[in-house]
Amino acid sequence: MNDVLLKALAGEETPYTPVWFMRQAGRYQPEYRELRKTYTIEEIVQNPELTTYVTLLPVKKLGVDAAILFADLSTPFHGLGFPTKLVEGKGPVVESPIRTPEDLKRLREFSPEEDTPFVLEAIRMLKAELEVPLIGFAGAPFTLASYLIEGGPSKNFVETKRFMYRYPEAFGELLSHLARAMAAYLKAQAEAGADVLMAFDSWVGRLTKDDYAEYVKGPTKALFDALSGLRPTIHFGTGTNHLLELMKEAGGDALGVDTTTPLDEARERLGKTPVQGNLDPALLFAPEDVLLKGVDRVLEANLGRPGHVFNLGHGILPGTPEENVKRVVDYVHERTRG
Repeated sequence: MNDVLLKALAGEETPYTPVWFMRQAGRYQPEYRELRKTYTIEEIVQNPELTTYVTLLPVKKLGVDAAILFADLSTPFHGLGFPTKLVEGKGPVVESPIRTPEDLKRLREFSPEEDTPFVLEAIRMLKAELEVPLIGFAGAPFTLASYLIEGGPSKNFVETKRFMYRYPEAFGELLSHLARAMAAYLKAQAEAGADVLMAFDSWVGRLTKDDYAEYVKGPTKALFDALSGLRPTIHFGTGTNHLLELMKEAGGDALGVDTTTPLDEARERLGKTPVQGNLDPALLFAPEDVLLKGVDRVLEANLGRPGHVFNLGHGILPGTPEENVKRVVDYVHERTRG
């Protein structure tokens, strides 16, 4: 297997900088758009054969150094007792969100084998075909809690913060439940064959440092502690410039760096911790010379230090020219080969 990604996540020297992209399988790909004419996202995720097909597409077409399982952060919600629909252009919508401590009584103990067997089967199928590492993933406690409380994506997270401030004990109970559930989910993914485990805390950057330290760091650390030594782990959030050190303390073998933090600054602040990032996804729409200058800036900011996984600061955007994504993969490989 091509193990360049695994070496980078361990902080080791690599023959070139490994590349993969968040949302590397999705709406920017013509094959995926064609598939969506027949199937919903839920139908693709719940069908191991379709999940395998979609997950493999960018590996075969782009030459990336890792596959990431095609699924959604909300995939486990039904098993937790909160049915959810994926709405086109909006994201996960929870049918009956949490608004009071009484609502926590609806939480179920999550069983990966019973609640998401299709995810585990897809991983087994993918491992039979892949020659690069497979990344399994789950949502981190705060981000999952924000979906369950808001009922869907939010701009200001008023309901989440209202619950957090008004019912701190219940909020802690919710995050602890989600940490245990996602630890079980990720452990099951590892047992099925996932080579790397990633926790997405997509919305945690909306918190202050004090609120992160008081309400979120503990349950997040519990999640990563439960995974310690099992597989390499990546801890990712957006808008997290002010939280990097706290997130490092919470856990993860590598830390995802979004576009709000220059990579050289992140490396200085995080020491020897491997990093992943952090090209602006919008640059993939730029002319080639502008795009490659942006790639150069990221690579130069790393200063040739080991422990860098090239990625975006967030996911590939719909409408991104596929040829530009391929060009970045090739360019990073060419530019960093010894």
